[in-house]
Amino acid sequence: MKKVFQKISAIFMALVVLLSTLSFSIDMHYCGNTLIDAAVFQKAKGCGMKMDENKISTSIKKSCCKDEVITFKGQNELKMTSIDDLRLHQQFIITSYFYTLSNIFECLPNQVIPHKDYSPPNLITDIQVLDQVFII
Repeated sequence: MKKVFQKISAIFMALVVLLSTLSFSIDMHYCGNTLIDAAVFQKAKGCGMKMDENKISTSIKKSCCKDEVITFKGQNELKMTSIDDLRLHQQFIITSYFYTLSNIFECLPNQVIPHKDYSPPNLITDIQVLDQVFII
């Protein structure tokens, strides 16, 4: 059960790192107030009408079409801090924590079992029945 939990948590942490660094954009094309097309990772298809790109002449009617882009930016860089970047009291706390954690569990000495390789004698007769001694 412990190994299964470790594997699930490792997969979950890998997905968190992957999703935090993922960047993508959603491109949407509107004609009036109606959404015509939305696309992820590519440009949205238009409705066929040309958009008014030059806004110099104001006498021409403006186009009803508009493009909208929503961008989700992920983390660009995963910063790894070294122990030298920390202040002195932070270094002391971290090193003392790992020192005590490593010394909490002491290994048991290898115990010598003297009768490990001893095999009992062959049973020829049942001695308790022979001597009429019964444990009640």
